[in-house]
Amino acid sequence: MNTVAAKGLIFDLDGTLVDSHRAVEQAWARWCDRHGIPLSDVLAICHGVRSEETIRRLAPQLDVAAEAAWLEVVERSLNDSVTAIPGARELLCSLPDYGWAICTSGSLPLSIPKLDRNELPLPRIRVTAEQVTRGKPDPEPYLLAARLLGMAAQDCLVFEDAPAGIASALAAGCRVVIVGGCRHEHERVLGNIPDYRQVGYHNGRLNLPV
Repeated sequence: MNTVAAKGLIFDLDGTLVDSHRAVEQAWARWCDRHGIPLSDVLAICHGVRSEETIRRLAPQLDVAAEAAWLEVVERSLNDSVTAIPGARELLCSLPDYGWAICTSGSLPLSIPKLDRNELPLPRIRVTAEQVTRGKPDPEPYLLAARLLGMAAQDCLVFEDAPAGIASALAAGCRVVIVGGCRHEHERVLGNIPDYRQVGYHNGRLNLPV
């Protein structure tokens, strides 16, 4: 168990605070059936990335905004399958209101129900897809989250699960804890955790099983 000081904590949402893989992949599967695109092509690039950017890469001939809106409606209809990562609720409820944020590639209307349904607290600072010009893996989302927290990115610790999000946080200058099985070797990646059941917070310091 290691103790880590962090002025600010920033959490990705999908795959990090909630397990939404089933809903996300089912929504993309329906989109792929609609357009005759192999689902494997989407799954290779979609996790942690804004849907607009995935669509633009795979089907730039389509109306990207309209397709992303269609996909969001489908995914919202599947929210019943979204569950909280074990220990997430307890950890978030122990954090001071002013010291943490969510930084997600999903839209605000898509994200809020995932938090509400799982009784996860809503932070004051939320960076969602609508607020950035360039999504993950660009550093813009995490730079914005740190700025809204009133902190330098170097003083923030990010919890992420997807390669695009990890790359975004590192490019911004944050330290990273990876949630789940993704592996990334970097001096600012502190390690991997399976969930939050052994993570504790007290007075600006985290106890991490890494």
